[in-house]
Amino acid sequence: MSTAENLSTAESLSTAESLSTAEPAAVTVVQARTARCRPPAGVLAAAAWLAVVALAALLLPLLPGFDPLHGDFAHPAAAPGPGHWLGTDGASRDVLQRTVAGARASFTVAALTILVGLLGGGMLGLAAGWFRGPLDKAIGFATDLLMSVPSLILVMIVVSLRGPSITVIGTLIGLFTVPHFTRVVRAVVLSLSERGFVQAARMLGTAPLRILRREIVPHVVPAALTFAFTATTVAIVAEGSLGFLGFGLRPPEPSWGGIIAEGRTALGSAPWISLAPAAVLCLTVLALNYLGEHLRSGAPTAPKGARG
Repeated sequence: MSTAENLSTAESLSTAESLSTAEPAAVTVVQARTARCRPPAGVLAAAAWLAVVALAALLLPLLPGFDPLHGDFAHPAAAPGPGHWLGTDGASRDVLQRTVAGARASFTVAALTILVGLLGGGMLGLAAGWFRGPLDKAIGFATDLLMSVPSLILVMIVVSLRGPSITVIGTLIGLFTVPHFTRVVRAVVLSLSERGFVQAARMLGTAPLRILRREIVPHVVPAALTFAFTATTVAIVAEGSLGFLGFGLRPPEPSWGGIIAEGRTALGSAPWISLAPAAVLCLTVLALNYLGEHLRSGAPTAPKGARG
């Protein structure tokens, strides 16, 4: 065999060995990337639970025969079973239907809270972090003052004067989340304002509002939405606490806290009246906290670059 043929054979063998070695490495890289992209089982479980509760709150009230205020007087304080899967309360009302209606009330209050907190806190945080100086000090003083107020007591006072309603409760709770949203947004804006792409936009003479819209806001939104999970849990717990203390929706309008309060006198004989909404409330708050923590741990600490 000639020298050229030997060299050609050696090169072929080397290439084949390289390919055989590279294939497992490539498979390992693909598997690692797939594992990173696949969310943990806890995240899937939390998201599934929230989806079930949200869909039930949205869709079940549309079904014929759904009436959380109607009493089946043939089955007062009936134990869970066919026909009443979570039992009935002392007024013969279906606990499952009332729990679903309470979820709708809690989610509505949470939506109002996030709306007020995001709009108010987002605008104040952008202004404080971008303009700084006296405006930043004034906003900081106002947020510190609002955070020093006992929020739940003030909400109870206002509800006593204005009357309980979802709009009043959601707006008031949202007002007390404004300082927290303000601090989150302000911190992100202060960090971004020193980045190279923002400084370059300033040197090019770009209008401040354009810089805020194109360079700052897109990076602020993820941080604000991540904190929104915490604000949602605060709103749901606060609404439940107000209902339990008698400052929530007026009976017989269902809310999680109100249902729990109604059943506390029958814990010995009919514990399902309080335990069913209490379990749904706890699992919902746990799922929201878990998802929020997962987003916070996986969120980048700093933006990777400027927008085009």
